[in-house]
Amino acid sequence: MSNQTTFSQALFNPEQPCPDGLRSWNGSDPAQRFAIYRNNVTRSLIDALADTFPVVAELVGADFFELLAHRYIQHSPPTSRLLVEYGETFADFIQGFAPAASVPYLADVARLEFARVRAYHSADITALTPVAIAEVIGQPEHLANMTFALHPSVQIVHSRFAHVSIWAAHQGTHDLAGVDSQCAETALILRNRLSVEVMAIQPADAAFISALQQGQPFAKAAELAMDVVAEFNLSPPLAHLINTAVIVGYAYPGASLGNNHV
Repeated sequence: MSNQTTFSQALFNPEQPCPDGLRSWNGSDPAQRFAIYRNNVTRSLIDALADTFPVVAELVGADFFELLAHRYIQHSPPTSRLLVEYGETFADFIQGFAPAASVPYLADVARLEFARVRAYHSADITALTPVAIAEVIGQPEHLANMTFALHPSVQIVHSRFAHVSIWAAHQGTHDLAGVDSQCAETALILRNRLSVEVMAIQPADAAFISALQQGQPFAKAAELAMDVVAEFNLSPPLAHLINTAVIVGYAYPGASLGNNHV
């Protein structure tokens, strides 16, 4: 085992002793200084997780979140220097963390919160204007086979629980006491220009948007949505994608590619 690996394992596991070979510049005890350094690193990571998952922290309380975050740090130490990227697997860890089983929707709330962070930090890509989109969808001879590129901030998070309503209640827009946590919800997360939006959408709308996101032609995306709800109306979800400026390109067979195409 390399010295670097030994140091890393000791850094994130307080049960391991100070690595051999450490020296302090002023002759003080290396083990004591290493313990201080380890505590500082752990504290910064716990604080970073609390910043990324504030609703999760509120749902379980400060003491439990401290324990949860500490166990996660031991299980999955960071692999990037960017703390904003830390916590990608936090929801999966929560799902397997037995003491959190009494809050069954906690993992899905964490997935929603990390999706918000990912959306906020997604790449800046210029969207098609509403006028340009109107011209594109006004080509019936091409529309059925046309594909649309969506902004990388667009994400869909499904849950068996009311994770959107629970999250919204902690933003002051819903009354938590009136939320039925057992009601399944699907979240649409996207960055509307400079603001990240979270909203609950219908399963058919989610199927339509997911299909577009996966590169399915327009007609096929609508068909998949109609498999969910036969009376699916594509106008509301399409209008929402246009109004939130997340359609960034399009393509169809034989198209001459340009800046607005994918």
